[in-house]
Amino acid sequence: MRCLIGAMVALVIGSTAAVADDLAPTGTLRATFLGTNPVQGRLDPATGEVRGPAGDLARDLAQRHKVKLEITPLIGVPAVIESVKTGAADIGFAAFDPQRALEVDFSQSYSLAYNSYLVPMASPIRTLADVDRPGVRIGVGKADAADLFLSRTIKQAELKRGEARTIEALVQVMTSGEIDAYAGNRQRLMEAQAKLPNTRVLTDNFLAVEQAIIVAKGNPARLAIIDRFLDEARASGFIRAALDRAGLTGVDVAPPQK
Repeated sequence: MRCLIGAMVALVIGSTAAVADDLAPTGTLRATFLGTNPVQGRLDPATGEVRGPAGDLARDLAQRHKVKLEITPLIGVPAVIESVKTGAADIGFAAFDPQRALEVDFSQSYSLAYNSYLVPMASPIRTLADVDRPGVRIGVGKADAADLFLSRTIKQAELKRGEARTIEALVQVMTSGEIDAYAGNRQRLMEAQAKLPNTRVLTDNFLAVEQAIIVAKGNPARLAIIDRFLDEARASGFIRAALDRAGLTGVDVAPPQK
C-alpha cells in the first residue's frame, strides 16, 4: 500500500512539474500587459506593484503552479504581442481581435470591456447612429481594439489615429479641437470625463472588447492550462472580485466558453 501511495504521489508531483514547465519553462511566469489601459491594470507608483485584473490573474496563476512571477507593463498592444511572439514573455494580456489572432493564440475571454464615445457636451452626437457621418472626426488610439474594429466598420466618418494612450493625452486631444468624438473603453472615457466637465459619454456601446490572455502560436499545452485556470477563476468568483477590487466602470465578467 505504501508503495502504491508513494507511486501516486510521485505521479502527481511529476504531473504538476510538467504543467509548470509548460506554463513557465524558465521557472518564472513572465507576463506583459498594456500598461496604459486601466481595464487591464495599473502600476502602483508607490509600491511598484501591478494592480488590477491582469496583476491579480497573473499572480494567482503563478501561485497555483508554484512558479515565480514577473509582470511588466508595456506601451501599445503591438509591444505586448511582440513580447509573446519572440518568447520574451510567456503570456500577455490583450483584447481579442481577429487580426491579432493571426499572430498569437488567444485564451477564452475573462472580461468584457464596453466601448463608447466621449464627445463635447454641446455636440449634436447623441447616439451611435450620429457618429458615422461625413465630416465627423473620431479620435482613437492607434492599433487599439477600438481602432481595429472601427477600421472595419466606419464608412463615412474619419478616423484620426494617435498615441492618446494615457488619460492625460486623451484629455489633450479632446481639448485640441481636432476631433469630434473619442472612441475607447468606458473606464478610460470616464476618467477623462472627470477632467473634462464639458464633455459626456454616450449611453450606448459600439463594442464589447473581449479581454483575454495570449500565448505564442503553436503552444496548445500552455493555452490549455490558461483556459482551465480561467474556467476555475470564473466559477470561484475570482474574476468578479478582481474587477470589483479595481473599481472598473463598464466591465463585466465574460461568460463561460461554449
